[in-house]
Amino acid sequence: MAVLVLNQGTARNEAGNGRIAKFVADARDYMARRSVYRQTLRELNDLTDRDLADLGMCRSNIRSVAYEAAWGAK
Repeated sequence: MAVLVLNQGTARNEAGNGRIAKFVADARDYMARRSVYRQTLRELNDLTDRDLADLGMCRSNIRSVAYEAAWGAK
């Protein structure tokens, strides 16, 4: 009986470890995507209006372009 209880507790701990690992992986993924978003936003904001026009963009499009670069199209 003690072995059965021990095995059940181990299974619960492994399931909890899986959730923690997924949470950590999701957090790292979010931070990496957020970094791409912020870098893209910074680089596009540094461009002149003429440079943006050459790219076919205007200042009002910068946030949506940065979002698509990080997370893909909505």
